Amino acid sequence: MKTAEKSYGYQFKAFEIALLIGMAVFLTSGALALRTQDDLADKVVRLHVLANSDSEEDQALKLRVRDVVLERATAILEQSADRREAESRLRGQLLELERVAAAEISAAGYRYPVTVELENTDFPTKEYDGFTLPAGEYLALRVIIGEGQGQNWWCVVFPPLCTAASADVPASALAAGFSEEEVSLITEENQGYVLKFKAVEWWETLKEKWD
Repeated sequence: MKTAEKSYGYQFKAFEIALLIGMAVFLTSGALALRTQDDLADKVVRLHVLANSDSEEDQALKLRVRDVVLERATAILEQSADRREAESRLRGQLLELERVAAAEISAAGYRYPVTVELENTDFPTKEYDGFTLPAGEYLALRVIIGEGQGQNWWCVVFPPLCTAASADVPASALAAGFSEEEVSLITEENQGYVLKFKAVEWWETLKEKWD
């Protein structure tokens, strides 16, 4: 009887040790992944377009506005060497981008106001065509149409990953200063990206609770 109890206690202790080791590995992975997310955030500008509402008409308008803003922003950022330069160029052209968006809204027959701004914004983990970005805070070019209460659309305007073909994503990212490891991570060549990105989400949740 005592032997059985000792055996049970030993197994339970072994389970606790394994659990603690697993938690330590996960925490370490999360901390490293969070640093990776911070590094990525320092190299990209995301585009975030918010529709007036979820009506079919407002959602269609959102896509029209997205197209004209994306086209103009891509031209503005064409010669940008890094995110700092991209941010500077965009800040100098916010009124121009707002004008372009307002003109498209008017041409579509609507009278919604529109605001274009650059601000840090929280994003969930998001899969795009050819790459994935982890959850976290990123600088975003935000286009808010009317009430801005509808489903939104987002991608990456710098580097120009929104307009790049899937096969061209690695080259565009490298040109913007991404490391080979970061390119491998976001393009899913590194098969550990799912666990790492989940760890980022977990850490972001903890940060919200602590703040």
